[in-house]
Amino acid sequence: MKNTELLRSALQSLRANPKRSFLTTIGITIGIAAVITILALGNGVKKRISDEFNTTKNGEQSTYLYFTPSDAQSTTAGFNEADLNLIQERFGAKVKKAAISHETNNVSVSPIVGNQRLDSTKISLIKQPTKKITIMAGRNLTTSDLLNAEPVILMKESLAKKQYHTVQNAIGTSVTIGEINYRVVGVYQSQNNQYGDNKYGADLIGNARLFYSGTTATTGNGIKLTFYQGVNASQTTKKIKKYMVKKGTSAHDGTYMAYDAGAELAKVNNMITGLTAFISAIAGISLFIAGIGVMNMMYISVSERTQEIGIRLAVGAAPQNVMAQFLLEAIVLTVGGGLMGFVIGWLLAGVISNFMPYNIHAVITLGSFLLAFGVSASVGIIFGILPAKQAANKNLIEILR
Repeated sequence: MKNTELLRSALQSLRANPKRSFLTTIGITIGIAAVITILALGNGVKKRISDEFNTTKNGEQSTYLYFTPSDAQSTTAGFNEADLNLIQERFGAKVKKAAISHETNNVSVSPIVGNQRLDSTKISLIKQPTKKITIMAGRNLTTSDLLNAEPVILMKESLAKKQYHTVQNAIGTSVTIGEINYRVVGVYQSQNNQYGDNKYGADLIGNARLFYSGTTATTGNGIKLTFYQGVNASQTTKKIKKYMVKKGTSAHDGTYMAYDAGAELAKVNNMITGLTAFISAIAGISLFIAGIGVMNMMYISVSERTQEIGIRLAVGAAPQNVMAQFLLEAIVLTVGGGLMGFVIGWLLAGVISNFMPYNIHAVITLGSFLLAFGVSASVGIIFGILPAKQAANKNLIEILR
């Protein structure tokens, strides 16, 4: 029989018992859907981490060098333009760009609010307007404010009530940070910032460009190193660190520390991959159970269709054709369930990701589709081969009796 005829015959046989066929595929569908959901969410987490670290872009890698002064009260910056020039002169063939890196999330400041200096105050700095806060009074920072470096700032609701009793009273008041006097134009709803990891849970939100203007724009305690594609970023960063210890302008005033975000990201990704594989393996147990169900159905089908098998053998069908037909039925059954499970898993992962924190989105890859197709086809082959062999090995003489 031709392959098209075998496929047509297999589909007709499965349509003859639609309820039984559907119920048999449910196990495959559930197993594949669970695995695809887990893989999609795992890929989404890895992508979110990669975007957050921003370690690779167009094949380029980035690492960081940080300076910690020996005197905790020191205001001396660890890096300046002279240090950047030293790095470019010595490592220019490998380092595409060296730039001062400024902290923007929950930066510690001691502002003067009204006539009172506040210690242990946090400010988060932005370069473009955000919609991730709820304005309780006044207005939000605008694009014009940020581009024109207007000395305006937002204050957290709890701080405003503590200093001025009501959020309305805080509007128009002043906040002095360093040499810059800011005007409060808006009060935003307080957000939880228990561990200091919520950017919008800070006491103040201001303009990053204005905050790091003047001399602070070209000095700082951190630098970001961007390497050309193909450069061993980790090894080169270590060399730059040793070079700074010898030649850095602040080498005698503190210590340098290298931070390779790419290496840290690789470790995290490996952990997530391992955890995803482990959970997927547990979910895959349902595929084994579903495979047993497929085998049981195929044995029943072979038993019910003894006369059909006898007629096929009597008119000249080879045992191999009979075996191929029943094996193909099992494969069509499991692949159909696998594709249905893939679609359900895709949709389920998308729904779940809407409720996940940190803006994580499900990511479906071609590898996920090939996995769903390959696993479901393999289940059909593995659990369908024995019933198919039984059908092919039936004795024509015994069937005719």
